[in-house]
Amino acid sequence: MLDRATTWVGATAREIARAVRRGDTSATAVVADHLDSIRAYDRIIGAFREVRGGAAIAEAEIVDDQPDLANLALAGVPVAVKENLPVAGLPTWNGSSAARGPVAERDHEVVRRLRGAGAVVVGATRMPELGIWATTDDAGTVTRNPWRTDRTPGGSSGGAAAAVAAGLVPIAHGNDGLGSIRIPAACCGIVGLKPGSGAVPAGIGANDWFGLAENGILATTVADAHLGFAVLAGRAPRALSEPGRLRVAVSLRSPVAGVFPDAGAKKGVSDAVRLLLAHGHGAVKADPTYPPALAARVLATWFAGASADAAELDRAALQPRTRRHVALGERALRQGLVRDADRAAWRERCRTWFADGGFDVLVTPALASAPPAAVRWSARSWAANMLVNTRYAPYAAPWNFAGFPGLVIPVGVRADGLPAAIQLVGPPGSELLLLALAGQLEQAAPWRRHAPGWPREAARRR
Repeated sequence: MLDRATTWVGATAREIARAVRRGDTSATAVVADHLDSIRAYDRIIGAFREVRGGAAIAEAEIVDDQPDLANLALAGVPVAVKENLPVAGLPTWNGSSAARGPVAERDHEVVRRLRGAGAVVVGATRMPELGIWATTDDAGTVTRNPWRTDRTPGGSSGGAAAAVAAGLVPIAHGNDGLGSIRIPAACCGIVGLKPGSGAVPAGIGANDWFGLAENGILATTVADAHLGFAVLAGRAPRALSEPGRLRVAVSLRSPVAGVFPDAGAKKGVSDAVRLLLAHGHGAVKADPTYPPALAARVLATWFAGASADAAELDRAALQPRTRRHVALGERALRQGLVRDADRAAWRERCRTWFADGGFDVLVTPALASAPPAAVRWSARSWAANMLVNTRYAPYAAPWNFAGFPGLVIPVGVRADGLPAAIQLVGPPGSELLLLALAGQLEQAAPWRRHAPGWPREAARRR
């Protein structure tokens, strides 16, 4: 059992880094605390594919000996990296043994930046095969939501979100091709930032899903998400400016025809709008102009991105749902359905919509309904997976296709006991504005930082 008087499990990244820089604790002690917690509780939620153990302790010892420790933004902060980015000394699993890559010789640039800021990589978090799905499981493990273990934490950064929501790490890396940071953040009641195109180095898989995929951050507070984003973007962390009075568009309209938000999703948006109005922002109902052909273009690019990632793999070893997805991607490429011009046209259409309406930010539900059951979706058909994915999580994908930044934050708890969440979207370059607005909402209505009962048997040392 963890010592409630001394553990740093459950502290924020900012609290940990400040304490390590001041000498109030050591990176080694902080990392040891978190490894103990992972060993004790990850068997319940299955967030990690690999835990680095002794290698993480050795890395923490190196951080403690850094002559510039006082200048490290993430000094001693334990972080998790999604299993589809190279981490030196670990295989790049990509969601299954069939998609596993070799042991990496060098860190991905994003991992290098985290380590350069003093963070310690404690392990690699689980994702669905090739990152395709909005649920996280494989033949051996079903990753579970710490809020309710009978529900999925989402995907594809499901392991990352579950680890953060359970307090096993204060922040985690994720990446997002059609919502893979924002959907798990919403499922698990945490903050998830997908930066806009070019803000953070990508280099995900074969071709970043034709530019749809971005690396980003999951955290329990806006301040930690801001800190993590600054490090990933190679920026000096600075205090967020006040956002000023904003014109906010509010839309419940689903980008997917025939899918509608449930009562919990609608209430989350309504509660957020009340907070926005109380802060003096203007809020008007305005739906983005989703063209009828958008869904087909997004789907074709999604299929083709998976096909590119599977090009060098043994197709027969992949899950049946993945094989079907990859085959559709090959067909889409043969038929010329994946076009840069389509993405550019949608991006310009979105720019025009924001500009003509004078909108600074768009608010939508993060999810249309509660997270699905935590079951072995990897053994179910492609059609079953497509149906559940599009029904519960339709709101994120258009903004990957546009390359716009998107941020998900919690807004209370649904009637079913699961977290409610909203999505904030802004035009290119608006990441800090989205974070500043989210910080206002967090201050006005603070959310529960971890799932109820987590991190178990642990208390923060102040």
